[in-house]
Amino acid sequence: MTGLPFLEALPRFVFFTGKGGVGKTSLACATAVWLVEQGRTVLLTSTDPASNVGQVFDVTIGNTISAVPTVPGLEALEIDPQQAADAYRAAIIDPVRDVLPADEISAMTEQLSGACTTEIASFNEFTTLLAGEGATAAYDHVLFDTAPTGHTIRLLQLPGEWTSYLSDGKGDVSCLGPVAGLDRLRRDYAGALAALTDPARTRLVLVTRPQRSAIGEAARTYEELRALGMTNAHVIVNGVMPASAADDDADELTEAIRLREQAALNAIPADLSALPRTTLPLLPFNTVGVPALRALLGPASAARGGASGETVSLPLGAVGLRDLVDDLERDGHGLVMCMGKGGVGKTTVAAAVAVELANRGHEVLLTTTDPAAHLGETLQARVENLTVERIDPQQAITEYRSRVMAGKGKALDDAGRAALAEDLKSPCTDEVAVFQQFSHVVFRARKQFVVLDTAPTGHTLLLLDATGSYHREITRQMTEGARFVTPLMRLQDPAQTKVIIVTLPETTPVLEAEELRDDLGRAGITPWAWVVNASLTAAAPTSPFLRTRARAETAPLARVSRLCPRVAVLPLLAEDPVGPAALAALTAPSAVADPSRDALLPSP
Repeated sequence: MTGLPFLEALPRFVFFTGKGGVGKTSLACATAVWLVEQGRTVLLTSTDPASNVGQVFDVTIGNTISAVPTVPGLEALEIDPQQAADAYRAAIIDPVRDVLPADEISAMTEQLSGACTTEIASFNEFTTLLAGEGATAAYDHVLFDTAPTGHTIRLLQLPGEWTSYLSDGKGDVSCLGPVAGLDRLRRDYAGALAALTDPARTRLVLVTRPQRSAIGEAARTYEELRALGMTNAHVIVNGVMPASAADDDADELTEAIRLREQAALNAIPADLSALPRTTLPLLPFNTVGVPALRALLGPASAARGGASGETVSLPLGAVGLRDLVDDLERDGHGLVMCMGKGGVGKTTVAAAVAVELANRGHEVLLTTTDPAAHLGETLQARVENLTVERIDPQQAITEYRSRVMAGKGKALDDAGRAALAEDLKSPCTDEVAVFQQFSHVVFRARKQFVVLDTAPTGHTLLLLDATGSYHREITRQMTEGARFVTPLMRLQDPAQTKVIIVTLPETTPVLEAEELRDDLGRAGITPWAWVVNASLTAAAPTSPFLRTRARAETAPLARVSRLCPRVAVLPLLAEDPVGPAALAALTAPSAVADPSRDALLPSP
């Protein structure tokens, strides 16, 4: 098949993975449409807690398999972590609800309310699709639209981790439910591991953009997943500026993007370069709806954009990033959390805010909870008054296990210590360990500025779930009238925490960000501001192709302005904002939005 090698000899299971924002969902959906039109039956599954498969097809999809009416032969499933956890708890508790005392039922419910249970419940649904032939027997292909890289690596590591744990330990009700079900879990987890590592059954599609950071992350992902035994891999470079755009009176921005993309493609690491590669052009429209999905895998001519003489403008009230920093600075300290889906520019925004605060003389801690963090690559140099750290999951887990063994284990005999050490090998301890380091970071914001670059949405919501579980446990244990402050209470206090939602000026990212806002609202957290990153409207392009794409930003920008009164818009830049000087330019006076003008003027 000319030009689309990733579709050749496609095995039954296909995983689309990569950095957030590279187009995994669009490609998974487009592949599903293509396969159905070849006469195949397809189950399209999202393992992303912030899934938007339903939005692409304009249909409601949930935690049960649903038909996609516009594509007969295609069915879809979004593994909803909360729904999966609710069903998982019910399956364990309902059979004993009328047998055990109310206080024991309450204790079981609390044990099964944490992030670990959410992870296990979602993971069990995932393994059933891979190992439970009955669940997928009706389909020729099962496609997985996965969460951003760090979350996906974690998901694909779990079959091996839980298989090892169940072989060595016993598990307990707080993680896996009744011991009587462990034999079935062993079979399912081992079956999932076998399917993942069988190249005849599973293909890994590494989706990237023609950008150094996205390509670097794809290379690291391939290295880690190859170590797990996933060797059947292909690469898709998505969203390459088409040659036709340069032929249509391209402006300096178009040419700069083309040169930047070419440099990134020329520097692809050898291991990634050796894989079969598919290159897809940037489209002048958003890939929402079946016709747009067909165009994504269609002829290159579909990527051409028509001339546009229409004026594109920013919504009234839009400001620059400098205005947000001015407001943040008035408190003198506090936690600033940059949140959003992967690939929207959270790291860039967090680093720019931290650098500006540090340049104004404040002591600033810039840190991240993202397993695939790129703070060092973004900063590249030391900045006075700025300390850079990372909540390293592996380090957190090691320190947590050592701390528990030195504490609880001290009073145990050899057999007890051995049992405790075995229990601490459970993957459930990972979320607890990361949560404890996260809590320490929240505490430090009482006396200084702490800017937190969070993991992509789904992973962050799991962390907040752990924060909520801890809050409920502390509240339950405290006597009436006792004074205490939990990390969740600090996150809910707008005087102590400012949440900045970062998104892109496109329909799907804005809808996803709106869902994040709603999820935060249920946790009692109100976003303080939104930042719309990489806006073509703000960059004021003159090329017909880019102006066509900019025209599509009008509705998403207007929607953001209705969702939050405090909105900053950053332009798409000719060069990646890497290094202190480039980051400082994002908060320079010349990068401030003027509502009376048609564009946000970036620093030269």
